[in-house]
Amino acid sequence: MTSTSPFQHEATDRDAAPQFVLPLVVRIERATPPARTDALETAARAVLTLLHDERATAEDGEWAQPVRDWQDARIRKVVRRARGSEWLRATELPGITVTGAAAEVRVFPPVPLDGWPKELAKLQVSGTDLDDPGPPPAPAPGLPVLWLSPDLDMSAGKAMAQAGHGAQLAWWALTPADRAAWAATGFALAVRTPAPSRWAELTASGLPVVRDAGFTEIAPGSCTVVADHPKLK
Repeated sequence: MTSTSPFQHEATDRDAAPQFVLPLVVRIERATPPARTDALETAARAVLTLLHDERATAEDGEWAQPVRDWQDARIRKVVRRARGSEWLRATELPGITVTGAAAEVRVFPPVPLDGWPKELAKLQVSGTDLDDPGPPPAPAPGLPVLWLSPDLDMSAGKAMAQAGHGAQLAWWALTPADRAAWAATGFALAVRTPAPSRWAELTASGLPVVRDAGFTEIAPGSCTVVADHPKLK
């Protein structure tokens, strides 16, 4: 597995660096909320879309510096919800809207931890509890899968952020050619929850594992996601 993470864990004290956060806003209209899995998958694809965008990757890209600063510290992500006029105001800020089957998620360039734009700062973090109409189908063969821990109870917003972390770890571990191939699919992926026995195998497989910092909802060090991309096996 080739690691192209922008920092080396052994050489960089991420907690000592200035802290940034990647804002994600999910559209949740009262009458038409998205399905939970659709929202999780769309959030993960939104993170990958930003990481691949030339505004973030080009040396002189307008988002390149905040993305570098964010990745040099902890890769914090916060999901807020919006509806109606709140959503419209959010879409007027620089960012990228990614759509799923019905879900809409807008990702914004990283901001300082205490420097959120006022249009986003007023949005609620709570209230992102979403449900699936039924069990999601098994992922298609060869599809990248972000496996969520079956042992943790996370709100949809928390799980969206964790899925985004998993997608980002997979992205860092891929070669440039494999990244380009994934981007060409529109970052096709699935988010699923395995059986406990399968989860134990996944966490010991050598695939990228997200270990949460414990800022919200769950204990520090909890394994939340395993990023299972075919090119990483």
